[in-house]
Parts: sequence; structure tokens; C-alpha cells
Amino acid sequence: MLSAPGRLLVVDDEPQLLRMLSLYLGRLGYSVTTAETTDAAWRLVEADPAAFAVAVLDGSMSGMSMNDLALRMLRANPALRVLAASGYPVDMTALSEAAPGRVDFLQKPFTPEMLAAALRGLLGAQEEKL
Repeated sequence: MLSAPGRLLVVDDEPQLLRMLSLYLGRLGYSVTTAETTDAAWRLVEADPAAFAVAVLDGSMSGMSMNDLALRMLRANPALRVLAASGYPVDMTALSEAAPGRVDFLQKPFTPEMLAAALRGLLGAQEEKL
């Protein structure tokens, strides 16, 4: 198994996708926590801001916007990385400006390999800054 440091928070409103991603990422060695709503995700981060290395956020969910959730999370945890995933165009300008080098975008649909590569990229950028 590959060494995969860090705990991930995966946020998506599709329960089947969450289960699949959690299983796959767990096999890669990540510790995965999932949330089906933006409010649930924020409660997890608010309760323990340093708990997660990366938050994988669906770009189009009801409730808080992905940008608002990501900005709150990034303010709460200055080391957090955010991977936005959406089948729709997402303006990443505000996130990129708020957290240079700590955010990335993954177009849906994506393969498991594409997700793993994006996570390695974000976590690798984190390790380079240590």
C-alpha cells in the first residue's frame, strides 16, 4: 500500500459516491471522514480545525456555497488544502487568492487515479513548504 499521510474530509451530497470514494481512498492509506451536507462538513472542521489535511468539496451542493465553505475552512486551518470537484465550471479565483498553492480543481467525472494524483499534488505542495 502507498504511504498516504493525512486525514481527508470528503463532502458530497451523493451517498453512493461518498461510500465509493471513502473505500478507494482508504485503500490508498488515507483516513477518510465524509459529510453529505456543507453544514455537517463545517461542524466537523469547526469542532477540530486541524483535524484534516485536505477537504475534497463537491462544487454544487445545497446549503452553503462551496466557495463560502472552503474559505471558512481555510481561515480555520491555515494548513488545510482544498480540492474542489464539480461537473460544472467553478470560479476558483477567490480561493486561489485566499490560499495560494493550497487549492486545486478536479473536473467531474474523474477517475480514481485522477483523484489520487490531485491529492498527491496538494499534499506534495504541503510537504515542500515544511
